[in-house]
Amino acid sequence: MGPAVTIGRPFGIPVRLDASWLIAVVLISWSLAAGFFPEAHPALDASARWATALAGALGLFLSILLHEFAHALVARRYGLRVASVTLFVFGGVGDLRDEPPTPAAEFWIAVAGPALSALLALLLAIPFVAGIALFPAATALMHWLLLANTLLAAFNMLPAFPLDGGRVLRSFVWRATGSLRRATRVTAAMGRGLGLCLMVFGGLQFLAGAWVGALWCFFLGAWLRQAAAGSYEQTLLRELLRGEPVRAFMKRDPVTVAPDVTLGAFVRNYVYRHRFKMFPVEEKGRLLGFVTLAGVAGIPPGDWEGHRVAEFLTPLTDEACVEPDADVLDAIARMSRTGRSRLLVREDGRLVGILALKDVLRFFALKVELEGEAARP
Repeated sequence: MGPAVTIGRPFGIPVRLDASWLIAVVLISWSLAAGFFPEAHPALDASARWATALAGALGLFLSILLHEFAHALVARRYGLRVASVTLFVFGGVGDLRDEPPTPAAEFWIAVAGPALSALLALLLAIPFVAGIALFPAATALMHWLLLANTLLAAFNMLPAFPLDGGRVLRSFVWRATGSLRRATRVTAAMGRGLGLCLMVFGGLQFLAGAWVGALWCFFLGAWLRQAAAGSYEQTLLRELLRGEPVRAFMKRDPVTVAPDVTLGAFVRNYVYRHRFKMFPVEEKGRLLGFVTLAGVAGIPPGDWEGHRVAEFLTPLTDEACVEPDADVLDAIARMSRTGRSRLLVREDGRLVGILALKDVLRFFALKVELEGEAARP
């Protein structure tokens, strides 16, 4: 996923729209208006088809949003922190900051989404079963959303992690083995296998001439393979780093730069010597902010001596700083959320270190390489 904007905070949970969501809305609307509605509801004229198709695309994402909120609210009941719910090209994803505490919690959190989607499908089926007369456009829209929610529930219950069915399976394997890591490894392998099957099926569809469906299947399969691998790595990372403080990984005595240093001296004596991309800016022991390589990259070398570091100072914010006793997993989540790879570590308003993502990941890689399956927090 790429850039995302927050559009609301129902139940205090930020709802974010990824930029790829717009691509999905356009493609789904086009597919409905050009394919599904002309075949299933030929009585609709062109303008009604397109209007209903747009409503159908938005209705699908509303259904996905309700699906994800069912997960999120049940997760909250078990004490898990929900950072956000994001809608993107392949649907939606909830950002849970913690792993479920027990197999039972995993099971109920996982089944909540498909259960809600199945309930929505049941409610949408009532007018058809009861024979209630609706406007043609309303009939077409409800028909589509009935199918969409049915498929949403069915697809998500496939036993492949990180789909909901894979999480249900993980809860049973976790209960049987007593190891969340082993359960995640097994179900993530199934997720990668399902992703490969979808990619192969997409290739066959492409050869058959169904190129729109082929692209959806291929990219969905590729995303599922990546998500499965990433989910296992995330579970392992959480298990190995849970409860570890930031101070265990931060670099003490960080290199700082004064605000009145010229840009030329900053590049020669700091950037080229230390090869960092971010430097804290201090004046008489007071932390003012930081300067980044990206922030000064647009200045031509010939103009460096005419500028001071203070001109490119980024002021301090809570998002750019972390306390030394904070959980390092929370710090990593903040880096992911803000796109930063380094955080300033402050204690009582003083700079005491720098936390770099690469240092945490290097420790993680070394621990896994040396201890393998026996690695423990």
